[in-house]
Amino acid sequence: MTTANKITICRILLIPVFIWLTLDYIRDSQRGEGEDWQRWLVCAVFAVASISDAVDGYIARRYKQKTELGTYLDPLADKLLLVSALILLSIRFKDKSPFELLPLWFPVLVISRDLIILGGFILIHMITGHSQARPRLVGKAATLFQMITLGWILLQIHSPSFKWPLYAAGLCTFISGIWYILDGIQQLNIHEQKKSAV
Repeated sequence: MTTANKITICRILLIPVFIWLTLDYIRDSQRGEGEDWQRWLVCAVFAVASISDAVDGYIARRYKQKTELGTYLDPLADKLLLVSALILLSIRFKDKSPFELLPLWFPVLVISRDLIILGGFILIHMITGHSQARPRLVGKAATLFQMITLGWILLQIHSPSFKWPLYAAGLCTFISGIWYILDGIQQLNIHEQKKSAV
């Protein structure tokens, strides 16, 4: 249990806290009782969870603490945080949400890509006995723009609009999804070539 993995686990534990605080603020706002400090608390928890992603990555690289557990926990923590925020900021509540709502295509795109990657990872592992998801710069850019978009909405910045990081996130998410699919096909082709050579 390295320091980097402990930070990752703390990030995972912050996710239900973020969900609870966000829902509490939305409910109070719908009743006309929402306080600004509640929203700032939501933003602070989201910021700490987001920043800790960079911190545990730096510690793992700097102090050579990369572990097999960390390779699974770190992306899991990222996805849980992002998907939680995406869903919370996309729900069309009966009473209006105090936050601007994300267009529905965005969470559908992000979640669909992640499910395709997960399904492909499992399928390749079943066929070849191992699978590897290579991080790409465009994938990291997608995560960064997704975080910026969500932070923009949580902070309630009305001008400029959150649309520019939203569209950047959508484009990077789409491109990274295609890239992961091509990587998966390449891994399957290499496996078939090795089988044919035997």
